[in-house]
Amino acid sequence: MINNEMLKKYVEYNDEVKDAMEKGKPIVALESTIISHGMPYPQNIETAKACEKIIREGGAIPATTAIIGGKIKIGLNDEELEFMAKSKDIIKTSRRDFAYIVSRGLNGATTVASTIIASRLAGIKIFVTGGLGGVHRHAETTFDISRDLDELASNDIMIVCAGCKSILDIGLTLEYLETKGVPVFGYQTDYMPAFFTRKSEFKVDYNIKNPKEAADAANTQWNLGLQGGILLTNPIPEEDSMDEDKINSAIEKALLEAEEKGIHGKETTPFLLSKVLEVTEGKSLEANIALVKNNARLGAEVAKYLY
Repeated sequence: MINNEMLKKYVEYNDEVKDAMEKGKPIVALESTIISHGMPYPQNIETAKACEKIIREGGAIPATTAIIGGKIKIGLNDEELEFMAKSKDIIKTSRRDFAYIVSRGLNGATTVASTIIASRLAGIKIFVTGGLGGVHRHAETTFDISRDLDELASNDIMIVCAGCKSILDIGLTLEYLETKGVPVFGYQTDYMPAFFTRKSEFKVDYNIKNPKEAADAANTQWNLGLQGGILLTNPIPEEDSMDEDKINSAIEKALLEAEEKGIHGKETTPFLLSKVLEVTEGKSLEANIALVKNNARLGAEVAKYLY
């Protein structure tokens, strides 16, 4: 049981989020790893601000999460966003890192997993990101499975994303989510999006036609006491989608280099994405930015129907 009085010692809300909570306005959480570790400067800060603007224009309030000086921040001001975008002194923070970073007064960028934790502390029910972590390729020998999946399965939250990152094993990720009881919805699609491309060979559980339908399913699940999260996958816009053969070739090269260099654990995804960026001559970054903005639009629409 969370002690709300105790939480005041650790959690800080910016004025915009605090006002939204008091007035019952819809709030959409955002992660900060995409700012600190997922994109280069200045694209990272530009994308963060653009996503927040899109959410506001969609009728909801953005709550970008981070740990700054040991404080769990729910909503960042412009100065804090700049700090997360520029500082080299920021730790990529998952569940295992969370309490240590807070207790030591350090700075942490929230991943999908730790944004879910921050959202639970704040009572936020929906979270927008680029792509979900998942089961890595060759996980049958490495056991490399993102904490994102268990955190999603354990908390009442909806994640809006463009599928799981295509550097992962999409089929095994879906199998894992099925085992954990997490419904996987496709927004106006029957197929699991593959982050940089609009679809993979794998089907989602249900094709969701509109934002209200997504929210109705979530409200019903939680009203019935069926604890756990929901994944709402949203394909990258067609005009921004990358060529499947080219992106898969870039990923294979990146995976080979990561293996040769012995890169593993939480360093794997940033390394692979940076190598894919290099191989695609920057096109993967453009796609990444487009899909995050697209997810922000959908997240704001769904948030208005959640309660």
